[in-house]
Amino acid sequence: MRPVLILSLIVLCVGLSPSSTAQTSTAPYPNRPIRMIAPSSAGGPVDVLARVVGQGLAEALGQQIVIDNRPGAAGLIGTELVAKAAPDGYTLLFGFSGPLAIVPNFNDVMPYDVLRDFAPVSLVASAPYVLLVHPGVAAKSVAELVALARAHPGKLNYASGGTGSGIHMSGELFNLAAGVRIVHVPYKGAGPGMAALMAGEVDMMFNGVAPALPHVRSGRLRGLAVSSAKRSALAPELPTIAESGLQFNTSGWYGLLAPRGTPQPVIAKLHSETTRTLNLPLVKEQLGKLAVEGIGSTPEQFSAVMREELAQWAQVIKAADLKNK
Repeated sequence: MRPVLILSLIVLCVGLSPSSTAQTSTAPYPNRPIRMIAPSSAGGPVDVLARVVGQGLAEALGQQIVIDNRPGAAGLIGTELVAKAAPDGYTLLFGFSGPLAIVPNFNDVMPYDVLRDFAPVSLVASAPYVLLVHPGVAAKSVAELVALARAHPGKLNYASGGTGSGIHMSGELFNLAAGVRIVHVPYKGAGPGMAALMAGEVDMMFNGVAPALPHVRSGRLRGLAVSSAKRSALAPELPTIAESGLQFNTSGWYGLLAPRGTPQPVIAKLHSETTRTLNLPLVKEQLGKLAVEGIGSTPEQFSAVMREELAQWAQVIKAADLKNK
């Protein structure tokens, strides 16, 4: 009887095992708090946007989303953390163009592969830049600025928040598109760069709509154009740079990503709830106050944007001979 008893117990255990495993594997996602990595300092644009989107997404998913700020190395530290996280949907990246499209083109050795190590969920927002000049600069349009720069090559300069930042690369893209040589002057952040521009230490700068408009409307700076393909609803009086005849279109963008290998049902749920969140009136209002536009996309569209941006900035960096400088 003893062998029969042992065999019966084995059969019983085997019979129970799939049931308990299935119960675990089919537990609804999410069933615990989610960590969203913002690879920037608290209070910056990436952090603020992550909190707006995270709050709306938390309500949609029915679970708390904890924003975890991991600044450093131009966003690489926080981005790498997500690339190496468990692919279970409980560690997400609120990524942006710097560490996902620009910085990888500067570094020969990267701690992650943008196209291999992430599962894109959705683009979240896009924010154009404003081309700003000091009022003392004798240019009231993009065409006049280009003419001035061509007449005095190397004499004009522009500020940025640091080498490799979006506003730095916008300046280099402008140089290439216009065929001019305006000298880059990096500062330790966009704020110090703006202060230098208002003080007349530099002639020009690209910066976000939200920080730029108050100074434009006060007369401390002159806004010439926006960098995006279409005019900004917050400043419709400003033309696009492309309207002046230049091949120019760039904006800062933000998106939600998970580690590679995250189950497709999890990605699908995150995608559907993210795009639904972006269409909520309150979220739209909050994004509008931050001068950004919600732009939900499919994972495939987001992946295509990253590929295009990586290629574009690789060309700009090579043409401007910026690498290893």
